[in-house]
Amino acid sequence: MSSVTQLLLLLLCSCHSAIARARLDDALKAEAVCAQPQVSPSSSSGATVRLSHRYGPCSPAPSTDEPTITELLHSDQLRANYVQRKFSAGKNGTEPSDLTVPTTLGSALGTLQYVITVGIGSPVVIQTMMVDTANDVSWVYCRSSNGSTLFEPSKSTTYTPFSCTAPECTQLGNRGNGCANSECQYNVDYAAVANSTGTYGSDTLTLTSSETVTGFQFGCRENEGVIAGKTDGIMGLGGDVQSLVSQTATTYGQAFSYCFPPTNSSSGFLTLGAPSSMAGFVSTPMLRWGAVPTFYGVLLQDIAVDGKLLNIPPSVFSDRSVMSAGTIISRLPPAAYAALSTAFRAGMAQYTAAPPRSILDTCFDFTGLDSITIPSITLVFDGGVAVDLDGNGILIAGCLAFAAANTPDGVPSIIGNVQQRTIEVLLDVGQSVVGFRPGAC
Repeated sequence: MSSVTQLLLLLLCSCHSAIARARLDDALKAEAVCAQPQVSPSSSSGATVRLSHRYGPCSPAPSTDEPTITELLHSDQLRANYVQRKFSAGKNGTEPSDLTVPTTLGSALGTLQYVITVGIGSPVVIQTMMVDTANDVSWVYCRSSNGSTLFEPSKSTTYTPFSCTAPECTQLGNRGNGCANSECQYNVDYAAVANSTGTYGSDTLTLTSSETVTGFQFGCRENEGVIAGKTDGIMGLGGDVQSLVSQTATTYGQAFSYCFPPTNSSSGFLTLGAPSSMAGFVSTPMLRWGAVPTFYGVLLQDIAVDGKLLNIPPSVFSDRSVMSAGTIISRLPPAAYAALSTAFRAGMAQYTAAPPRSILDTCFDFTGLDSITIPSITLVFDGGVAVDLDGNGILIAGCLAFAAANTPDGVPSIIGNVQQRTIEVLLDVGQSVVGFRPGAC
């Protein structure tokens, strides 16, 4: 039996169900002290950096403006729309034209919860960057007051802006933004937040004391635009050519893994490079989309609740699923979600149902209870690969942390970061596999 102190969940070995010793509506609230990290990255010859929740005490730049659960879920819906519309546009060979919505509705970047600390430039300037598998172009603030530590390219002896005719500028494609003063310009369009625009260049990226990336390509964001959390920028971990993963393919084999901690009050890790051994991992084929190369996909086959398969027809999952580090709640095809919700409600029959909370409609009232028991959930991927969700990856704010994805045919569903908690997720493009190692952080 393993203890999870912040959500106060215990996994029962017999049926993998979880017991909570505190009200789960407090699940998103961070403790005042960062817990000693209990992480065990898989053996790798690559580089491993600490991964922390930006609103928790483990964050190198903890934020004081943590959103409410309602605000967070609203942003998460914008985020899911942002991801899924990329596929709708990709089917037509065009970029989405309807991703920008009024800023009063929130930001599709507001759900980016996990940050790493790296160094950029010579001398090194420490930067706290949000990680995102739905974006490829990395960027930091260069001439703006929004970041917590401003990177000034003129003070780095190793910074070089790309010329407008450089191959690195050309490969930006529709992320290019023309030329200014003979320097390459980039533009990354985010839903409901000012675009990230500025000069595209390169500098030395310091990952650890012994691991550096020479000629790291990134954008120097020069326009204003608030991103909650006072972070310094975004590290793009997508699969297109501009991402850190692709830039370091020669060194790290276009493979990386991450582990999201169980709560805000502990840390996980991000590792560039494949493990030297797959011991402890189960793996399923990685799926890609030629028209939308940013994303990494998997094929769900079924779902089990308390060890009982729901026997969902394979055709339900035919549009595949995106592994997302930035979307919080998993979106399932409606038929799959309906089956999961029905089975989960049956396993929670002893508790009073509660009204829906925003996008979540399988909710319960735990008022006055000191402990609860919840059914286990297992995701079954292509090849019969079964991944048991951690107890921290099932409920959020008293509700089942899944929602129905009401999207057109051909648009994939999403595996969100709540369901990935404590699992080392390996995304190995070179070997075309997605691996899962439970209990890694």
